[in-house]
Amino acid sequence: MWGEKIFSSFIITFREALEAALIIGIILGYLAKTKQEKYNKIVYVAIAAAIMASIIGAITFNSFAGGFEGVNEQIFEGITMLIGAVLITTMILWMMKQKNIASDLKHGVETEIHESQRSGLFLLVFISILREGIETVLFLGAASFVSSENNILGALLGIAAAILLGYLMFVGSMKIDLKKFFNISSILLILFAAGLVAHGMHELAEAKIVPEIIEHVWDINPSVNADGSYPALHENGIIGSFLKGLFGYNGNPSLIEIISYVIYLVIVFILWKRTEREMNLKRLKQIK
Repeated sequence: MWGEKIFSSFIITFREALEAALIIGIILGYLAKTKQEKYNKIVYVAIAAAIMASIIGAITFNSFAGGFEGVNEQIFEGITMLIGAVLITTMILWMMKQKNIASDLKHGVETEIHESQRSGLFLLVFISILREGIETVLFLGAASFVSSENNILGALLGIAAAILLGYLMFVGSMKIDLKKFFNISSILLILFAAGLVAHGMHELAEAKIVPEIIEHVWDINPSVNADGSYPALHENGIIGSFLKGLFGYNGNPSLIEIISYVIYLVIVFILWKRTEREMNLKRLKQIK
């Protein structure tokens, strides 16, 4: 059960923290290569400030979320899950287009240094890291509404693993196919986001904002084995609890949940293919 409780939190923070680690590594690597380590202190201060701002954002979000009850709570949770799904989708599509992220970051750092705008370098790092932090807060908040099994331990382990991997990559002791990694993690996050959409619609249906159409298309949650244990696909079963924490699985979904889940996957598939086609066309133009 331990792995089921932390895996979704782990994959969310690992993905986000690795992106942040790559950004930091690129910037510090450029400063070292150009022998301008004197600006490292600005980078470190910006990182610390962004982390503090993210923590404040997390506290504010949790305080705000805890202030709702009844129908208002269902509406808030439903909207938060849908927003989380949209942000995850846009993040994945944005990362697909960031083939030149390293050169763009280096150019931004070079511009700020040449113009002696230390505040500009600070903001470049601060905003880059804060964006990852705020996304993490929203994703974990949305995940916690789906399953209370998402916890801080998985989040911390994900951050620690990302920092370690980022460090090993930039000191040159480990090589990793980032394209393959981001493709695999993107698929996991898309399935996670689909679960957020389905559960978001479930909450809105509970609040009578959208129709359920059919209350339960199937229902395996009431069933219990003779020994009192749960069947594997029950929400509290071995497989069901894992799928619920990671992909938003529901043992008794309404028709609106199933429809929204499928529609989301179809839309993302179309957007993914369109983005791939745009990137391929851009690559062909560059070759010509």
